[in-house]
Amino acid sequence: MTLNTQSAKEQSKHFQSRDFGFWLYLMSDAILFSLLFATYVVMSKNVATGPSGHDVFDLTHTFGETLLLLFSSLTFGLASLSLAAGRMTMAIGWLFTTILLGIGFVAMEITEFQGMIAIGAGPDKSGFLSAFFALVGTHGLHVSLGMIGILVIIGQLIVKGPTEAVRSRFFRLGLFWHFLDIVWIGIFSVVYLPAML
Repeated sequence: MTLNTQSAKEQSKHFQSRDFGFWLYLMSDAILFSLLFATYVVMSKNVATGPSGHDVFDLTHTFGETLLLLFSSLTFGLASLSLAAGRMTMAIGWLFTTILLGIGFVAMEITEFQGMIAIGAGPDKSGFLSAFFALVGTHGLHVSLGMIGILVIIGQLIVKGPTEAVRSRFFRLGLFWHFLDIVWIGIFSVVYLPAML
């Protein structure tokens, strides 16, 4: 076995170990969101003297947020395909587009929170609203952290190029971003949709 072959095998083992660690992280995040979902379901009828979801949710607004996040997942996928095809400039362009869509999503979420608080539907009003702000706010925080991660990977692509280490981080970031999409679909289905039916 040559030195180069041994080094390549060790490097591959290193990246596999990183991927495994990231899967463990995603599972812990899935447990966190499961707990937040469970709390919301239990508290969803505890509106006290405050408004219910039917009174404060705007399905059109939420649908807009959903479209932004789903399209951001599509643009991240296009960035992955561009990187695999060796088109780094295009990949970076798609990543910037993903960030713009993510900013739009977070801005709409903040607008929704501000509007609810302005009419007296803040997280301190009832158990239902506390659970809602905890679940949706935690998701929004994850999206914000994901955008920072995308900015970091763009910087690494520009400075270091598409090395195997950068590609490995890019892959894990993609898993994280698509995971957030799945969580949002859950939020849309469990939180917003039943309240409007």
